[in-house]
Amino acid sequence: MSAALQGTVVLNGQFAHELPELSIAWKAEPTPEPNLLVLNTRLAGDLGLEAGWLRSAEGLGLLTGTAVPEGATPVAQGYAGHQFGSYSPRLGDGRALLMGELRGPDGTLHDLHLKGSGRTPFSRGGDGLAAMGPMLREYLVSEAMHALGIPTTRALAVVATGTTIRRDTALPGAVLSRIASSHLRVGSFQYARAQGDVDLLRRLADHAIARLHPEAATAEHPYRALFDAVVSAQAQLVAQWMLIGFVHGVMNTDNMTISGETIDYGPCAFMDRFDPAALYSSIDAEGRYAYRNQPVIAEWNLARLAEALLPLLDDDEDQAVETAMSSLRSFRDQYSAAWSTGMRGKLGLAPVDAEVPEAPAVVDDVIALLQQQGVDYTTFFRRLGAAARGDSDPVRSLFADTAAYDAWAAAWSVLEPDADLMDRTNPAYIPRNHLVEEALAAATAGNLEPFGELLDVVTDPYRERPGLERYASGAPEDFGPYRTFCGT
Repeated sequence: MSAALQGTVVLNGQFAHELPELSIAWKAEPTPEPNLLVLNTRLAGDLGLEAGWLRSAEGLGLLTGTAVPEGATPVAQGYAGHQFGSYSPRLGDGRALLMGELRGPDGTLHDLHLKGSGRTPFSRGGDGLAAMGPMLREYLVSEAMHALGIPTTRALAVVATGTTIRRDTALPGAVLSRIASSHLRVGSFQYARAQGDVDLLRRLADHAIARLHPEAATAEHPYRALFDAVVSAQAQLVAQWMLIGFVHGVMNTDNMTISGETIDYGPCAFMDRFDPAALYSSIDAEGRYAYRNQPVIAEWNLARLAEALLPLLDDDEDQAVETAMSSLRSFRDQYSAAWSTGMRGKLGLAPVDAEVPEAPAVVDDVIALLQQQGVDYTTFFRRLGAAARGDSDPVRSLFADTAAYDAWAAAWSVLEPDADLMDRTNPAYIPRNHLVEEALAAATAGNLEPFGELLDVVTDPYRERPGLERYASGAPEDFGPYRTFCGT
């Protein structure tokens, strides 16, 4: 049965019913004047949801959590987490609700999750609400990431609530409805392990296997296979972040999914000028989650998952530790392989370079060149496609030291780069930080047109179109230093 047919919505409560120890049944706060700001009609169709019904009063009730379908069990999920390296044993959904699981037309389950739906027992003194700007940011960036081919949660809608919330200033409130394969996190396993209940931990792992990594169920050691699958998924994901120049900004263990999807677009940003130390989050004072640190932090987070899983890996603790370490050691090789393959694609080179010994040096040298020259990361790779076709002036103009570029380009061109591959790999458009801020400021002031235009551009990122030059340009000189905020 599809998730919705002419307004009839069926929400499963699989997580709530199978793992009641890890959630608390809860209701969203009322929204006095709900107003639909943006609806992802294509995603709605993929889920079997009727877009016209979602725009109705009843549909808006679903999207804000104030109208719960019969039989549904909305819950605030509990999880723990290491936040900036410090362990918090009880975090959880402080401003969010898992409404339940939607079964799409293909039979696949998807979480329907709300952000900004009000205070829960996990709020820890917060108001549980969300401002319009951060919710629109998550909608915009998550849909851009999806268009770039990067695993991510998806945005279904943002609904203004008609409430005013207080941050540094008074801001309009909103609720984001988010779709994911699952909202299981590393922190979910940390929370279960902290209960000291091995049966609960096992049931959580079995739930994760059935929902996300079913191939592990038939493995000789299913729980090791589960951990291996998460290691592999995260190695691939973070490599894709690095290749596109994305900085997540808050890689706490409660923000790392078991599915390998990007989640929680708070203080995130895309690099303009290439800088390994790029950091945008206003709350990351020490630079823990800077661009260059993301692979290291992912590995560190996976080690915390391994610690949580130890009772399932072997009855002998020493053997369990060795099993976990053996699996964890594969992360670096998998990440390096994914990054190297992806970077060769960005440079238009064949995926396997065993017969092209010069390729690794060309890759290493281009990273050093971009860092030394402070070149716009996205613009460089996009214009390099033109150079592969014989027109090097656009990319060459990016360099103050053209001799350094010419020396590198001479070695690169010998490898006969594939320009068409480069155009399929290197986007013309990303959510440029200055344009994102411009669009969010306008939307908060009541004008959604810039947001809609930017969304249209970044959700079709590889097809270069005339008249959109400003969307492909780097930040103006007077923009920055740029800082982002989580919105809580």
